Amino acid sequence: MPVAPPKEGEGAHPAIIYTADLCGADVILNLGGVPAIAAMTYGMFGNAPADILVGPGNQFVAEAKRILFGKVGIDLFAGPTEIAVIADETADPEIVAVDLVGQAEHGYNSPAWLYTTSKKLAEDVMKRVPELIAELPELPRTSAEAAWRDYGEVVLCDTNEEMVKISDEYAPEHLEVQTKNLKWFHDNLKNYGSLFIGEETTVAYGDKCSGTNHILPTKGAGRYTGGLFVGKFIKTLSFQRMTKESTKEVGAAAARISRYEGMEAHARTGDVRLRKYGYSN
Repeated sequence: MPVAPPKEGEGAHPAIIYTADLCGADVILNLGGVPAIAAMTYGMFGNAPADILVGPGNQFVAEAKRILFGKVGIDLFAGPTEIAVIADETADPEIVAVDLVGQAEHGYNSPAWLYTTSKKLAEDVMKRVPELIAELPELPRTSAEAAWRDYGEVVLCDTNEEMVKISDEYAPEHLEVQTKNLKWFHDNLKNYGSLFIGEETTVAYGDKCSGTNHILPTKGAGRYTGGLFVGKFIKTLSFQRMTKESTKEVGAAAARISRYEGMEAHARTGDVRLRKYGYSN
């Protein structure tokens, strides 16, 4: 069940409706934000209540999903969007600075981080970012100014290994690598939401065009999870069936382990089967 916020004069965008219908949606709600979360969760307009809520949203949507987690499943609890750039002396400071600003405009609390082994690059980027922000229209300028002032960081490292270590500690949602040895970083980095390799590859391409998943972990969650993927829509079920003969080993082992743990009633569920099937415990 997709939801799409209304646009003035036209409701949900026709392209969204067409795409949702093509994918087999049986209900399409012309709602956005917290009202959409409530409508999906509680079946407020004749739609069946949702089992899982997935998809991006602002801080209010994220909080609504957090509150409802348990009543429904959610993909992940996403905080403000993040960008980090790993860059060495070969990186173009203009591209690095533009990419940092490109994500800082998301909101006043969107972190933008640079990890570099080049002091010159660090200084060039720190000089250029405020200039680029000042050239923006008012709304993105206000957001980016606050984000860079309060959450921007430039971390000067001694080695490539240190850049990898720092980056893996931060586990950024979006991580760009602009270095001369791209493969080495690809092979050694472990914690991130999505990786953008080389200066040709910017986060906005993943946002808008290239097709990679863009519902990603933030606030360090990349240390233990990836982003939304097909597995989130697959429910795994397990089952088991024993034979009477298996009880001789499994029943006896279960009874012993249970008693070691001080769980006598558990142990007796094995005992009763051992007795019934003619095995001694």
